Amino acid sequence: MGQCQGNPSKKERKVQEIQTTVERLFIEGEKASVLGEWDKAYFLFDKALNLAPEQAAISYKMAEVLGKNKQPEKALPFAQKAVALEPSNSYYALLLAELYHQQQQPLRAAEILDKLTQESSKNQSYTLDLASIYLDANEFDKALVVLDRAEAFYGVREPFTVQKQRIYLRKDNLSKAIEEGEKLIAAFPGNPAYVLGLVEILFNNGRLDQAIQLVEGEIQKYSDQPELQMAAYTLKSEKGDASGALSHLIFGMKSADLAGSAKAKAYEGILEEIKTQERESILDTLEFLMLGSRPEDASIFEALGKRRMAEKKVAEGIAFYKKSLSLESNNQGLLEEVILNSFEVNTPYQEVENYTQMAVEEFPEVAAFWFYDGVVKSAQKKDSLSVISLEHALRLNEEKNQQLSQVAYGTLANSQYNLGEKEKAFANFEKALALDSKDDLVLNNYAYFLSLEKLELEKAKNMAERVVKRNPNNSTYLDTLAWILFQMKKYVEALAYMEKAIQLENDPSGVLMEHYGDILYHLNRVDEAITWWKKAQQHPEGSEKLAQKIKEGKYHE
Repeated sequence: MGQCQGNPSKKERKVQEIQTTVERLFIEGEKASVLGEWDKAYFLFDKALNLAPEQAAISYKMAEVLGKNKQPEKALPFAQKAVALEPSNSYYALLLAELYHQQQQPLRAAEILDKLTQESSKNQSYTLDLASIYLDANEFDKALVVLDRAEAFYGVREPFTVQKQRIYLRKDNLSKAIEEGEKLIAAFPGNPAYVLGLVEILFNNGRLDQAIQLVEGEIQKYSDQPELQMAAYTLKSEKGDASGALSHLIFGMKSADLAGSAKAKAYEGILEEIKTQERESILDTLEFLMLGSRPEDASIFEALGKRRMAEKKVAEGIAFYKKSLSLESNNQGLLEEVILNSFEVNTPYQEVENYTQMAVEEFPEVAAFWFYDGVVKSAQKKDSLSVISLEHALRLNEEKNQQLSQVAYGTLANSQYNLGEKEKAFANFEKALALDSKDDLVLNNYAYFLSLEKLELEKAKNMAERVVKRNPNNSTYLDTLAWILFQMKKYVEALAYMEKAIQLENDPSGVLMEHYGDILYHLNRVDEAITWWKKAQQHPEGSEKLAQKIKEGKYHE
């Protein structure tokens, strides 16, 4: 009995089964590829390809997966096969071109892109890629042919013109490069960017007069474009025409359309010139114009601050820098300028801390900013916070900047001692002195804290004596040495240093006067001791025992 009509044969069923399996493997391979599971995708596509070796899409996917898995050399044969099976498929061709490029075969990639761009207008977007390949391979003439073809299709466009200019300049054909620039200006009248592009080419190739002529001609047409005015200023300054240049500068600076950064750059350029009365007059005029036309610009305030700093008007300079930072806080150099100069002019620590905090937030990987923050916090007795900042500074610094590490260890030790972490404090004082054994502040503080703990008094005395020898008229250092001698019960020696410390101060601190009273008491000069204790009580720095000393007329530790 014959086979019923409409029922597929065994061979046909087999073909359908294979096709169904291939489709399933392809879909699963696509899913794995989307998930970045390259090995799994390769396995699935490979199985599909074994069942359907003439399906271009599978070969394409094999090439794509291998390419994404950074195996371009293995991907190349599959891409070649896909293109051979379907030469008109632009996706296959583009992948093959990319693989040739990765395999350092740029001209083979160029052949494919050249064919694509000539076959269809849809593929003109690859023109610049093709031109770049030819340019990298020094195939200048081929690149020009491609770009001319693109220009014929799209019209005059900046990317084409710029590439052509680069080629002509590399071929030492300046006149053609200029011609391309003029063509772009003519195609887009009133666009100063294209004028400035050609000006740069003219200037860089010694055509200063031609550049000036071009800019002046454009200014006659578009006098309200500040970019052209600033270009004329620069060119005429180069020519030595100072008066002509200045008129363009003033015109440009008056415009609210000129970016503040451009104004600041011109202003700073004049600031770098030799100081003359004429220069100062010009700067005054420009300053007035900048503040009047664009008052809220960070770069302008920074430039004005630089002038004040150059004039040694530090407070005014910092004020301008702070205005700049209020508008743009992510200026690392300016933040450091504000912080360091604030230390110099004795700005209140609380105010400086605003900027150290800003600095660590904007630049958390800069060790110096954490260091400054720790120092400022330590000075305000915010010792717990100071320790956090200083330890972070030391971790970031990794001993790269030894001066930073040295001062950080010393400051960290002060805060740790105040927090009762005395062993850590003394260990960090040692680290600081290992980096600089002559740091007077570290030596003094270390010695003083040892005396308070009555530890290693001979060592403390030795350190304090070295400091006083170098600083014989520093009352703080004299007080430290006197107090160490007091702890060693060397009261007569202690008195001599303490008297000198008192005499050096117009208004001695409460600590100095209390210590002086303590020494006098141990020399049996009790009435004098009580007198000085009472004087100390009028200041906020006295010890907790001061009132009891006065009440009982007796020394208490």
